[in-house]
Amino acid sequence: MLSLSLQAALPVAVDGQKLPSLAPMLERTTAAVVNIATRGKERRRVELPLPRDPLLRRFFEVPSIERIQETASLGSGVIVDAENGLILTNYHVIRDAYEINVTLNDGRELRAEIIGRDPDTDVAVIQVPNENLTDIPIADSSALRVGDFVVAIGNPFGLGQTVTSGIVSALGRSGLGVESIEDFIQTDASINLGNSGGALVNLRGELVGINTAIYGAGNTGNIGIGFAIPINMANDIMRQLIDYGEVKRGRLGAQGQDLTVQLAQAFGINRSNGFIVTQIESGSPADKSGIRVGDVIVSANDKAIRSARDMHNLVGLQRLGQTIKLILFRNGTEIMLPVLIHPIEINKLGGGSIHPKLAGATIGEIREQHLQRGHVDYLEVLKVERGSNADTSGFQAGDIIYSINKQLTRNFDEVLALVESNGKGMIMNIQRGNRELYILLK
Repeated sequence: MLSLSLQAALPVAVDGQKLPSLAPMLERTTAAVVNIATRGKERRRVELPLPRDPLLRRFFEVPSIERIQETASLGSGVIVDAENGLILTNYHVIRDAYEINVTLNDGRELRAEIIGRDPDTDVAVIQVPNENLTDIPIADSSALRVGDFVVAIGNPFGLGQTVTSGIVSALGRSGLGVESIEDFIQTDASINLGNSGGALVNLRGELVGINTAIYGAGNTGNIGIGFAIPINMANDIMRQLIDYGEVKRGRLGAQGQDLTVQLAQAFGINRSNGFIVTQIESGSPADKSGIRVGDVIVSANDKAIRSARDMHNLVGLQRLGQTIKLILFRNGTEIMLPVLIHPIEINKLGGGSIHPKLAGATIGEIREQHLQRGHVDYLEVLKVERGSNADTSGFQAGDIIYSINKQLTRNFDEVLALVESNGKGMIMNIQRGNRELYILLK
C-alpha cells in the first residue's frame, strides 16, 4: 500500500517543466507496427537407421522417408507504405508460409500476400489491402550515431504493442553468423522473441531499422544486445523485391583468406587484419579491374576490411553498376583501385533436361570457391518452383549437386554424360549448408 501511495504521488512536472515522455511519439507510430501470424509447411527428410561408418554413408544410398510438417510462426511487421499496403518484416517470420494473417493495432485482421523475400539479409515484403492503414516515416539510417536514443516497437504473440528503449550501442555489426549478409545496428533496447520484424525508431518516431535478432543463449531471452537491419539497407532490398521479385547482386569474383599477423609480416605489411586474394575468376569484376593474386585488401569505400566476411558483406550490399573503391597493398605498396560491380554470367539449365524429377528447378554452373572441398566448379540449384517435381523430390534453392552415383559432377557435360550412361535411376549426393544428404531419382 505504501508503494502504491508513493507511486501515485510522483510529480508530473518539476520546476514547472513537464517530465519528458515518449507517449506522444508512440501515439503517432504504434499504429504502423503489426502482428504477423503464419501457417506453413516444411518438408523434412528423415534418414532411416544405417551403420554410422562414414565410408558406407558416402558410397551407399542412405534410406530416408519424407515428412511434411505443419509449422506456425508469430512475429511483427512495419507498414511503410499505407497507400499500397506494403509491410516490411523478416524473412524468417514468413519463411515457408502458405497463409499470412496480419493483425493491426486496432484489432482488425487482414490476409497478406508475399511480394518478395531475401534470405541473405532476412528481409521480406508482404502486402495487405489498403483499408485505412497508417504507415511510419522513414529516416536516413546512415545518420545514426553510437549513443543515439532509439525505441524498439513490436507486436508479438497478438498481445498488442510492446515498447522498449535504449541507445545505439554499435553500427555496422557483422560476422555474427545470423545472416549471410550482415550490417546490423546494435542496440541495448530489448528485442524479445516475437518482436522480429518490428520497428526501431528514433525519438522523432522515424523508422531507422527493422528488428531482427537478439543475442543470448539459444536466443531464449534478451541480455541487452539486440540487432536491427538499417532501414536504408532494408528499403533498398524492398525496392528491388518490388521491381524484380528478387535482389540482383553482383560478385567480386575474388576468393581469399583472412590476413593474420604472421602473414602480414611475410607480406611486409604493417597490418594485423585484411583480405588476401588467393584466386581470381576469369572475366569477373576483380579480373577486369586489375586485382591480382597476392593483393591484400584493407579498405573498401572507406570502410576497413578485416576479413573475408567483411568483403563478402560489402560486395553483397552493392547494387549492380555501383563502383567500390578498394585500398590494397601489392608488394608492400598501397594502391587505390576502383572496381565496377556487375553480374557474372553463368550457364543455366532447366532441371527437367537432366531428369524428370528435377523439372521445375533451375541449375547453374558456378565457378567460385565457397565450398571446403577444394574444387572451384560445381552445380548449384538456383531456383525451385513451388509444387514442381523438383520441389516434391526434396530439392531446395542453394543445394549443391556434389555427385551422381558416387561420381563427382562439376559441370553440365559431366552430368549429362552420367545421366546417359546410368539412365533414369540415380543417387544424387547433395550438400545443403553444412550437411549432406542423398536423393534417389528413378
